[in-house]
Amino acid sequence: MPDLAPPFRRATPADAAAMADFVHFASEGLALYLWTRTAGKGGDPWAVGRERARRETGAFSWRNTVLMELDGRIAAGLVGYPLADAAGPVPADMPAMFVPLQELENLAPGTWYVNVLAAYPEHRGKGCGSALLALADRLAADAGKRGMSIIVADTNTGARRLYERCGYIEIARRRMVKEDWQHPGTDWVLLVKPV
Repeated sequence: MPDLAPPFRRATPADAAAMADFVHFASEGLALYLWTRTAGKGGDPWAVGRERARRETGAFSWRNTVLMELDGRIAAGLVGYPLADAAGPVPADMPAMFVPLQELENLAPGTWYVNVLAAYPEHRGKGCGSALLALADRLAADAGKRGMSIIVADTNTGARRLYERCGYIEIARRRMVKEDWQHPGTDWVLLVKPV
Protein backbone atom coordinates (compact mmCIF):
# COMPACT_ATOMS: atom_id res chain seq x y z
CA MET A 1 0.00 0.00 0.00
CA PRO A 2 1.39 3.43 -0.87
CA ASP A 3 2.05 6.05 1.76
CA LEU A 4 -1.08 7.81 2.95
CA ALA A 5 -1.45 11.40 4.05
CA PRO A 6 -4.08 12.87 6.37
CA PRO A 7 -7.00 12.60 6.55
CA PHE A 8 -6.24 8.98 5.58
CA ARG A 9 -4.25 6.43 7.52
CA ARG A 10 -3.75 2.70 7.57
CA ALA A 11 -5.71 0.80 10.19
CA THR A 12 -4.04 -1.10 13.02
CA PRO A 13 -5.38 -3.94 15.18
CA ALA A 14 -6.31 -1.28 17.76
CA ASP A 15 -8.93 0.03 15.29
CA ALA A 16 -10.95 -3.20 15.41
CA ALA A 17 -14.01 -1.61 17.06
CA ALA A 18 -14.36 1.05 14.34
CA MET A 19 -13.79 -1.56 11.65
CA ALA A 20 -16.55 -3.74 13.10
CA ASP A 21 -18.86 -0.72 13.07
CA PHE A 22 -18.10 -0.01 9.40
CA VAL A 23 -18.60 -3.63 8.34
CA HIS A 24 -21.92 -3.64 10.20
CA PHE A 25 -23.04 -0.43 8.44
CA ALA A 26 -21.87 -1.50 4.99
CA SER A 27 -23.39 -4.97 5.25
CA GLU A 28 -26.72 -3.49 6.37
CA GLY A 29 -26.79 -5.80 9.38
CA LEU A 30 -25.61 -8.99 7.65
CA ALA A 31 -22.30 -8.98 9.50
CA LEU A 32 -23.99 -8.64 12.89
CA TYR A 33 -26.39 -11.45 11.96
CA LEU A 34 -23.44 -13.73 11.15
CA TRP A 35 -21.41 -12.67 14.20
CA THR A 36 -24.43 -13.39 16.41
CA ARG A 37 -24.66 -16.90 15.00
CA THR A 38 -20.93 -17.42 15.54
CA ALA A 39 -21.01 -16.03 19.08
CA GLY A 40 -23.80 -18.41 20.09
CA LYS A 41 -26.29 -18.00 22.90
CA GLY A 42 -24.96 -15.58 25.49
CA GLY A 43 -21.92 -14.71 23.36
CA ASP A 44 -20.89 -11.22 22.28
CA PRO A 45 -21.31 -10.78 18.51
CA TRP A 46 -19.36 -7.51 18.55
CA ALA A 47 -16.41 -9.34 20.13
CA VAL A 48 -16.54 -11.74 17.17
CA GLY A 49 -16.47 -8.79 14.75
CA ARG A 50 -13.56 -7.14 16.54
CA GLU A 51 -11.65 -10.43 16.60
CA ARG A 52 -12.11 -10.81 12.84
CA ALA A 53 -10.91 -7.26 12.26
CA ARG A 54 -7.71 -8.01 14.20
CA ARG A 55 -6.84 -10.98 11.98
CA GLU A 56 -3.61 -10.81 10.04
CA THR A 57 -5.14 -12.46 6.97
CA GLY A 58 -8.51 -12.68 5.26
CA ALA A 59 -10.62 -10.12 3.44
CA PHE A 60 -11.87 -8.39 6.58
CA SER A 61 -8.52 -7.62 8.17
CA TRP A 62 -6.96 -4.45 9.46
CA ARG A 63 -4.28 -5.01 6.80
CA ASN A 64 -6.87 -4.27 4.05
CA THR A 65 -8.33 -1.23 5.79
CA VAL A 66 -7.85 2.51 5.39
CA LEU A 67 -9.45 4.92 7.84
CA MET A 68 -10.36 8.55 7.37
CA GLU A 69 -10.05 10.86 10.35
CA LEU A 70 -11.75 14.22 10.84
CA ASP A 71 -11.06 16.45 13.82
CA GLY A 72 -8.80 13.78 15.29
CA ARG A 73 -11.47 11.05 15.28
CA ILE A 74 -12.23 8.15 12.96
CA ALA A 75 -15.02 9.21 10.60
CA ALA A 76 -15.09 6.61 7.81
CA GLY A 77 -13.40 3.49 6.55
CA LEU A 78 -12.59 1.49 3.45
CA VAL A 79 -11.81 -2.21 3.28
CA GLY A 80 -10.55 -3.24 -0.14
CA TYR A 81 -8.12 -5.49 -1.93
CA PRO A 82 -7.22 -6.84 -5.36
CA LEU A 83 -9.16 -9.81 -6.70
CA ALA A 84 -7.27 -12.58 -8.48
CA ASP A 85 -6.87 -12.25 -12.23
CA ALA A 86 -8.79 -15.49 -12.77
CA ALA A 87 -11.84 -16.50 -10.78
CA GLY A 88 -11.98 -19.95 -9.27
CA PRO A 89 -15.07 -22.11 -8.86
CA VAL A 90 -17.49 -21.43 -6.04
CA PRO A 91 -16.58 -23.96 -3.32
CA ALA A 92 -19.16 -26.71 -2.97
CA ASP A 93 -19.21 -26.28 0.82
CA MET A 94 -19.74 -22.49 0.74
CA PRO A 95 -22.81 -21.50 2.79
CA ALA A 96 -25.73 -20.70 0.49
CA MET A 97 -25.92 -17.13 1.79
CA PHE A 98 -22.49 -16.35 0.33
CA VAL A 99 -22.86 -18.08 -3.03
CA PRO A 100 -24.51 -15.13 -4.85
CA LEU A 101 -21.86 -12.76 -3.50
CA GLN A 102 -19.05 -15.07 -4.63
CA GLU A 103 -20.68 -15.51 -8.04
CA LEU A 104 -20.69 -11.73 -8.48
CA GLU A 105 -17.07 -11.38 -7.32
CA ASN A 106 -16.16 -14.04 -9.88
CA LEU A 107 -17.55 -11.78 -12.63
CA ALA A 108 -14.97 -9.11 -11.79
CA PRO A 109 -11.57 -10.86 -11.84
CA GLY A 110 -8.53 -8.65 -11.89
CA THR A 111 -10.33 -5.71 -10.29
CA TRP A 112 -9.70 -3.98 -6.98
CA TYR A 113 -12.68 -4.90 -4.82
CA VAL A 114 -14.27 -2.36 -2.48
CA ASN A 115 -15.54 -4.74 0.21
CA VAL A 116 -16.57 -2.11 2.76
CA LEU A 117 -17.18 1.62 2.43
CA ALA A 118 -18.91 3.28 5.37
CA ALA A 119 -18.97 6.34 7.59
CA TYR A 120 -20.34 7.04 11.03
CA PRO A 121 -23.83 8.61 10.75
CA GLU A 122 -22.66 12.07 11.79
CA HIS A 123 -20.13 12.11 8.93
CA ARG A 124 -22.41 10.90 6.13
CA GLY A 125 -23.13 13.27 3.28
CA LYS A 126 -19.89 15.19 3.86
CA GLY A 127 -17.76 13.71 1.08
CA CYS A 128 -16.07 10.90 3.01
CA GLY A 129 -17.34 8.21 0.63
CA SER A 130 -16.26 10.08 -2.49
CA ALA A 131 -12.83 10.76 -0.98
CA LEU A 132 -12.34 7.11 0.00
CA LEU A 133 -13.48 5.90 -3.45
CA ALA A 134 -10.96 8.27 -5.08
CA LEU A 135 -8.29 6.82 -2.80
CA ALA A 136 -9.43 3.30 -3.77
CA ASP A 137 -8.90 4.22 -7.43
CA ARG A 138 -5.34 5.23 -6.59
CA LEU A 139 -4.72 2.03 -4.63
CA ALA A 140 -6.05 -0.01 -7.55
CA ALA A 141 -3.80 1.79 -10.05
CA ASP A 142 -0.80 1.32 -7.74
CA ALA A 143 -1.64 -2.41 -7.54
CA GLY A 144 -1.78 -2.64 -11.34
CA LYS A 145 -5.49 -3.45 -11.43
CA ARG A 146 -7.51 -2.63 -14.52
CA GLY A 147 -10.73 -1.72 -12.78
CA MET A 148 -12.81 -1.44 -9.64
CA SER A 149 -15.69 -3.53 -8.34
CA ILE A 150 -18.24 -3.27 -5.56
CA ILE A 151 -21.37 -5.17 -4.54
CA VAL A 152 -24.39 -3.40 -3.05
CA ALA A 153 -27.94 -4.35 -2.06
CA ASP A 154 -30.55 -3.32 -4.61
CA THR A 155 -32.39 -1.30 -1.95
CA ASN A 156 -29.33 0.77 -0.95
CA THR A 157 -30.16 3.62 -3.31
CA GLY A 158 -28.00 6.18 -1.52
CA ALA A 159 -24.86 4.09 -1.93
CA ARG A 160 -25.80 3.31 -5.52
CA ARG A 161 -26.07 7.02 -6.35
CA LEU A 162 -22.62 7.62 -4.85
CA TYR A 163 -21.04 4.76 -6.82
CA GLU A 164 -22.68 5.81 -10.06
CA ARG A 165 -21.54 9.44 -9.56
CA CYS A 166 -18.03 8.02 -9.17
CA GLY A 167 -18.24 6.13 -12.48
CA TYR A 168 -19.47 2.68 -11.47
CA ILE A 169 -22.03 0.88 -13.66
CA GLU A 170 -24.17 -2.16 -12.96
CA ILE A 171 -23.13 -5.32 -14.79
CA ALA A 172 -24.89 -8.15 -12.94
CA ARG A 173 -27.32 -9.15 -10.19
CA ARG A 174 -27.87 -12.23 -8.09
CA ARG A 175 -30.81 -13.08 -5.84
CA MET A 176 -30.09 -12.73 -2.12
CA VAL A 177 -30.19 -15.79 0.10
CA LYS A 178 -31.30 -14.44 3.47
CA GLU A 179 -31.97 -17.40 5.78
CA ASP A 180 -33.17 -15.57 8.93
CA TRP A 181 -31.45 -12.28 8.11
CA GLN A 182 -34.06 -9.53 7.95
CA HIS A 183 -33.45 -7.22 4.99
CA PRO A 184 -35.81 -5.52 2.50
CA GLY A 185 -33.62 -6.24 -0.54
CA THR A 186 -34.11 -8.83 -3.24
CA ASP A 187 -30.81 -8.77 -5.16
CA TRP A 188 -27.11 -8.16 -4.74
CA VAL A 189 -25.85 -5.84 -7.50
CA LEU A 190 -22.31 -5.85 -8.93
CA LEU A 191 -21.00 -2.50 -10.13
CA VAL A 192 -17.66 -1.98 -11.87
CA LYS A 193 -15.60 0.83 -13.37
CA PRO A 194 -12.32 1.07 -15.25
CA VAL A 195 -9.33 2.68 -13.54
